[in-house]
Amino acid sequence: MASALFKRPAAASSSGAGNSGERGAEGERRAEAFLQAKGLTTVTRNVRYRFGEIDLLMRDGDALAFVEVRYRAGHGFGDGADSVDRRKQQRLAKAASAWLAANPRWQRAPCRFDVVALGGNPDNPDIDWIRNAFTLDELT
Repeated sequence: MASALFKRPAAASSSGAGNSGERGAEGERRAEAFLQAKGLTTVTRNVRYRFGEIDLLMRDGDALAFVEVRYRAGHGFGDGADSVDRRKQQRLAKAASAWLAANPRWQRAPCRFDVVALGGNPDNPDIDWIRNAFTLDELT
């Protein structure tokens, strides 16, 4: 009985954070389905390193596309693609390098960095696919 006195109450869920995370996961699912409909195949998803993350890694023919997915409901601060700034690009490039180092089978494949920007109505978002959104040369 004494142990019941020391139990912590269940934490109240923070609807803002949960909704944001759920919206992000749903955006990634929609982006993946969109890219698959365009002929790409999924290699992996949600690869996390302490210094960066890969939302989607897709195969497009012989090429690998490291895909950053961004959702913005409104355009007050630009669209999702605008939020992939130089710092985010560098983090994605580092994550891609780490993934390639851990997966030598893919090291000779041509690689690119794409952005899929979703916006507007979350139930039926507009989708903008930007192939080769940035290059490593632009980051040096």
